[in-house]
Amino acid sequence: MKKVAISVGDLNGIGIQLALENHNRIKKMVEPIYCIDEVMLKKASELLDIDIPTDFQIVDRISKPFEIKAGGISKPSGVYSFASFLKAVEMAKMQDVDAIMTLPIHKKAWELAGVKYKGHTDALRDFFFADAIMMLGVPDMYVALYTEHIPLGEVASKIEEDSLRRFLVDFYLSAKPTSTVAVLGLNPHAGDDGVLGDEEKIIQKAIDSATKELNLNRDYPLFTSPLVPDIAFTPNIRKRYQYFIAMYHDQGLAPLKALYFDEGINVSLNLPIVRTSVDHGTAFDIAYSGVKLNNKSYINALNYLTTT
Repeated sequence: MKKVAISVGDLNGIGIQLALENHNRIKKMVEPIYCIDEVMLKKASELLDIDIPTDFQIVDRISKPFEIKAGGISKPSGVYSFASFLKAVEMAKMQDVDAIMTLPIHKKAWELAGVKYKGHTDALRDFFFADAIMMLGVPDMYVALYTEHIPLGEVASKIEEDSLRRFLVDFYLSAKPTSTVAVLGLNPHAGDDGVLGDEEKIIQKAIDSATKELNLNRDYPLFTSPLVPDIAFTPNIRKRYQYFIAMYHDQGLAPLKALYFDEGINVSLNLPIVRTSVDHGTAFDIAYSGVKLNNKSYINALNYLTTT
């Protein structure tokens, strides 16, 4: 059974409730080690009115204790959530665990805490000096993002042949797909042969270069030519592919969340460690409210670790 370090995310949100409510189920899947200390675990447990399981493995002091404020954005919660994440990464680097799983943080709380990263994936790139790839989805449909958290107006300028070629190669080697990967175009109608934009010509060159570099003997194409984005996720086309590569955030995640909103997961590819996460936020609006949480994304993120 794999050992997994679980960073608890923002303690003003729902992460710790997910951990406590589902411990008895997930301990049958993995051996979880929660990156939270005794002081803050007791505070959260009392506020939630959920008993701490006797076999709930935790770590020593993470950071300075603070008062949990349900649904509040605060510097102390940002400091603690980042420290919890750092502990999980440290355990993975020391090979004390086989993988890490991250519960949701709040980007503004990280900013208030002086954290320079916008999220886990940005930080992991620096920690491991690697071009981590963000992939989200469910076993039937995973979507990898070529560009992530950048303004839409900057996306077209990021479509560069060498950069995209490297992304495609890294994705293929880390995701290890067993069928053709669908690559989306950028423009409406995939540019209509240049009438609506020329970026698809660059995308095609990158696909050709990546295919040549990979030099794999398959009885199917490694990648599609740029697909028309507005039909790529229609039922007849979607069922042909398991993996999709989107040129920008909402191009890939809007259809994914429309189809699998409450069960998708986030996976960081192209790293020396395995990292998964829930594909939802801190849900401040229901934190510590007594509401029974939907655990599909949490369970799926941990289940992914058992199969990789």
